[in-house]
Amino acid sequence: MLSEVPKAPTISQAKDSLEAIELLHKLNPELVIMDINIPGGSGIDTLREIKKGNRPPLVIVLTSQSYPQYRKKCLKAGADFFFDKSTEFDKVAKVLNQLS
Repeated sequence: MLSEVPKAPTISQAKDSLEAIELLHKLNPELVIMDINIPGGSGIDTLREIKKGNRPPLVIVLTSQSYPQYRKKCLKAGADFFFDKSTEFDKVAKVLNQLS
């Protein structure tokens, strides 16, 4: 779905939490789009790890777990945006267009 968004950045995908952190250090991205359901770890813990660096990337949490308590936890952990995959996907495109 993301590859179809106009002005979408180069996309890399991690298979689990550990690979996400490894790619973060290797690629030094400006933007991370992630779900809170990540194999091999907690998405919220991974989000906290992503945001630890000196120049952390912008993070969009895109999930089907859009419960208010998850939104609150993710924003507190450092997410810049939190969107529901099924009802707010168009907002991701708007953010990407604003960044480019």
